[in-house]
Amino acid sequence: MSYNASKAYYLTKFPSNLRDSYPSSTRFLESHLMASREDMAEDGQKVILNVYDLSHGLARQLSVAFLGKSIEAIWHTGVAVYGNEYYFGAGIQHDPVGKTPYGSPIRVVELGVTHVPKEVFEDYLQEISSRYTSETYRLLSHNCNNFSNEVAQFLVETSIPDYILQLPNEVMNSPMAPLILPMIQNLETTMRSGAVPQTPQFVPPAVLAPTKAVVSNNSAKSAEEKSTLAKTAEKASKERKEPSAGDMLDDARIRVHDEITREFAAIMANGNLRASEAATLATRRVMERHGRSDVALK
Repeated sequence: MSYNASKAYYLTKFPSNLRDSYPSSTRFLESHLMASREDMAEDGQKVILNVYDLSHGLARQLSVAFLGKSIEAIWHTGVAVYGNEYYFGAGIQHDPVGKTPYGSPIRVVELGVTHVPKEVFEDYLQEISSRYTSETYRLLSHNCNNFSNEVAQFLVETSIPDYILQLPNEVMNSPMAPLILPMIQNLETTMRSGAVPQTPQFVPPAVLAPTKAVVSNNSAKSAEEKSTLAKTAEKASKERKEPSAGDMLDDARIRVHDEITREFAAIMANGNLRASEAATLATRRVMERHGRSDVALK
């Protein structure tokens, strides 16, 4: 943003009645910006977008098998400028660059150079703070990436990469999206508190809570075994709240939940894989068994 744009922004945000009542305040603002003009012209500040994967690689491992499409990461971003990194979670937060609780970024994107004085930027953050609180945080629609995008537009009049902003749409357009809604709600609660999500939060509940369903270690799929598994799944489903009549999506969700749970328990019983690896294998097997993309309709 240029000097004139900064001045125009700041003056328009200063109430006209106060400008009339306290002309000295307006003069102070103008003199402050004028004094900074030479520094702004000579010494711009680099604006950096730091990009993190909240899932620590687990999204890439699970997404194809579980959602039927590849999700590279669960993106979190912060804007680094003036020696600090600014991000949104439990309100607008900032830490010295390199000292945020999210560790090292997996990508660093140079957004440009800003000539906005730090004081003007901090006043801007104060003004928008009422829209970025822990209560207004929404993982799918009003998150850290939306904040980073708004800040980038203010500082350098550009947007952050579209693949980051479009991630919620990619996830929710999957036919299996209802299966991960509990996980999304859990993540939203964590981010609102200002905490950093842990890896187990990115494993769907179905693969973290094995039930009492009988698990067969025999890989042969005999007709009798299939019948037994079907009856077990039906019994487990009835113990939950019955889905609404004709609601095929709910029925599929329950069915797949049970199958992934049994598969996960069987894999873990062998003791050869870690939980994240077992989760990946269990979801892959179930998706392949049902034909992935059309599993929600069977």
